[in-house]
Amino acid sequence: MADLEAFRIRLGDANLVMNLVGPDSLPDFWNRHVWDSAQLLNHAPEARTWADLGAGAGFPGVVLAILMKGREGAHVWLIDSLGKRCRFLQEIVDALDLPATVIIGRAEEQEVTCDIVTARAVAPMEKLLGYAQPYFQRGAQGLFLKGERAESELIEARKSWHFEAELAPSQSDVRGRIVTIRSLRRARTKR
Repeated sequence: MADLEAFRIRLGDANLVMNLVGPDSLPDFWNRHVWDSAQLLNHAPEARTWADLGAGAGFPGVVLAILMKGREGAHVWLIDSLGKRCRFLQEIVDALDLPATVIIGRAEEQEVTCDIVTARAVAPMEKLLGYAQPYFQRGAQGLFLKGERAESELIEARKSWHFEAELAPSQSDVRGRIVTIRSLRRARTKR
């Protein structure tokens, strides 16, 4: 709890000078950000290694790293393409001594191998699956935090991708969904 509170304070301070999260969401930090992120652990309790694509303000990746701190083999890769966000994430990782590595770069260009690839508020599912495809090729499964458009995003994604999907209700927001993706491969285009 102390690490989560320290994260909350640092996020609030950093958010004053750069837009990491909507300022109106900070008062609901515990439910909207922490619990929303933490619930992923219930969907993959055995997973030890995670890659958070478009890690941004650290949701879900920093929360997962905090909660898995001290767990043998636990590690989270926080991947983002913007340097200022990565500097913020690195400050958090260093200050809280988290089992995490910050990587600046495009998610789809990284060589990370993990159990779970995740993302929150990065892109529509069709595009997100393109970013995540290399992780699936190396054996990962996907756990993505999505909003009320999750079902329609999956329908659209099936035009470009073949995959198995499960939707579970979010415990932090009745409109949210947790989307589990397995067996991802690109759909063949018709000629």
